[in-house]
Amino acid sequence: MTVRKNQANLTAAEKKAFTDAVVEVKRRGVYDEFVTMHRTRFIQDMNPAHIRTGHNTPSFLPWHRQYLIAFERELQKVQWGVSIPYWDWTTARSRTASPWTPDLLGGAGRDGDSQVMDGPFAHSTGNWPITVQTDTHPFLRRTLGGTYPLPLQSDVDQAMAQSTYDAPPWDESAPGFRNTLEGNQGAWLHNQVHIWVGGQMAQPVSPNDPVFWLHHAFVDKLWADWQRRYPGSSAYLPTGNTAGVVDLNEPMAPWDSGPNPVTPAHMLDHTRYYTYA
Repeated sequence: MTVRKNQANLTAAEKKAFTDAVVEVKRRGVYDEFVTMHRTRFIQDMNPAHIRTGHNTPSFLPWHRQYLIAFERELQKVQWGVSIPYWDWTTARSRTASPWTPDLLGGAGRDGDSQVMDGPFAHSTGNWPITVQTDTHPFLRRTLGGTYPLPLQSDVDQAMAQSTYDAPPWDESAPGFRNTLEGNQGAWLHNQVHIWVGGQMAQPVSPNDPVFWLHHAFVDKLWADWQRRYPGSSAYLPTGNTAGVVDLNEPMAPWDSGPNPVTPAHMLDHTRYYTYA
């Protein structure tokens, strides 16, 4: 069984195994396919002509759960036993502490162009060219900080107090746990972390920065914690015949074809795939 650990508790060997696997997935060309998938999904989610699937919609959490599982499987093709660690941004809040260290993700970008200069994903290593872009920068960029700080545990507690998963109109204005965690109601939570990291993380190509996976693993863990707190019928809404969004048993693009299409219902029990330490 795959176990996802807090990045602050990884051993040196575990950090190296993770970063080496990420770099190899990039070298094989598979990593950029994931970046492209996210960019496509984000752009389509912002287009009213498309069904919202990955963002500002009830399936935000199950879509990203499946997305992380698919990426984790690619890592495990490189190194058996590697898992995605999570970054608890309510406790690891410093711009210089882990995960922003040379042995994991590298640090903040330099003044001027925000280029990350250290760690395994620095442009100088030759391992991390940015090829799926929304701008012309060929290197990983970060700012780490800004007008608003990282969310606090008290902000997370407000989200966890929401006993209903989602509600009409099923978008960025909806009340409920999903939209509060996504960052459109109350504290910005998920959205604010993307902005705080900056660089590519503040763009539709956010997976270009490997911290994306650690951030979303923590978001997923919070959903798992919420599911244990509120078991039963509130696990996912809506359940059927809802226009413009993905219902409980409807397939989620791009995993909506083939013999085993993935629905939100398939994603409700994460313990089928991994656990959190």
